[in-house]
Amino acid sequence: MSQPANDAGGRGAAGPAGPYDLVVVGSVNVDLVVRVDRRPAPGETVLGSDLSTYPGGKGANQAVAAARLGARVSLLGRIGMDAHGRLLRESLERDKVDLGHLRESAAPSGVALISVGPRGDNSIIVSPGANARLSEQDVAEAAELLRSAPVVSLQLETPLPTVLAAARAARRVVFNLSPPAPVPDELLALCDPLVVNEHEAAMVLGVPAPPARQAKALLELGPRSVVVTAGAEGAVVADRSGVTSIPSPRVEVMDTTGAGDAFTGALAWRLAMGDDLATAAGFAVRVGAATVRRAGAQSSYPTLAEVEGP
Repeated sequence: MSQPANDAGGRGAAGPAGPYDLVVVGSVNVDLVVRVDRRPAPGETVLGSDLSTYPGGKGANQAVAAARLGARVSLLGRIGMDAHGRLLRESLERDKVDLGHLRESAAPSGVALISVGPRGDNSIIVSPGANARLSEQDVAEAAELLRSAPVVSLQLETPLPTVLAAARAARRVVFNLSPPAPVPDELLALCDPLVVNEHEAAMVLGVPAPPARQAKALLELGPRSVVVTAGAEGAVVADRSGVTSIPSPRVEVMDTTGAGDAFTGALAWRLAMGDDLATAAGFAVRVGAATVRRAGAQSSYPTLAEVEGP
């Protein structure tokens, strides 16, 4: 269903070319997670579970999700020169993510404070730290890497000028507009696809609506294609040829943390391998469903064998 890949500047269509299937430009955080029976009201204190520490960040999550499925992935990001930074680097190395463009910063590593409710839903506060120092110069120094990959995956936990610079350099852009924020029309026009969940779509559009209507409305903002994820209901994909609903397998949900990142990483990889948008989204929905059955973000990400099953 997807439109031809961005060929500005003669960069050509998606498909394996350089040493990496996918380059992810984005955040690298430590996730500090507490499970709670209910979230506190203003001025209230509630007791939670023991604190769990996991490697995370939307960029790192997408990179690890794709790598664990078998993708050749390189990550452009920043970490601090601290204990959290060492943990994050070691975790990414274990999953064989290329770290040739993972920079260190004097700022502390990014941290996400996550509360997980009794139904597995989560609320997240992010302290960007070193992620906020990922710069346009970092992108310029990685320009050859970005141009060589069939797909570059982006999010908004790093500065917007950096994200836009990476999109300009990419052959095909998968852009997860999360956390939702105003972005320039130029960036939207480079998206193939724009990826949001139904809550983010409502914030971007200003009104709630069913995912299929959201996808159509988002397409009118300028991206070449759109994916709206809808949790247990799967996803909706849209481009100029129409809208397709992608159902999700029914699973018992333990923790939704990082499931959207797993979906996006899987989607980006399958697009890089040449799948059309609906086929790639169908695979990504299965990855997301496998993810929510276990606790944590990267700790819950499946291998290809676990997704394909017997």
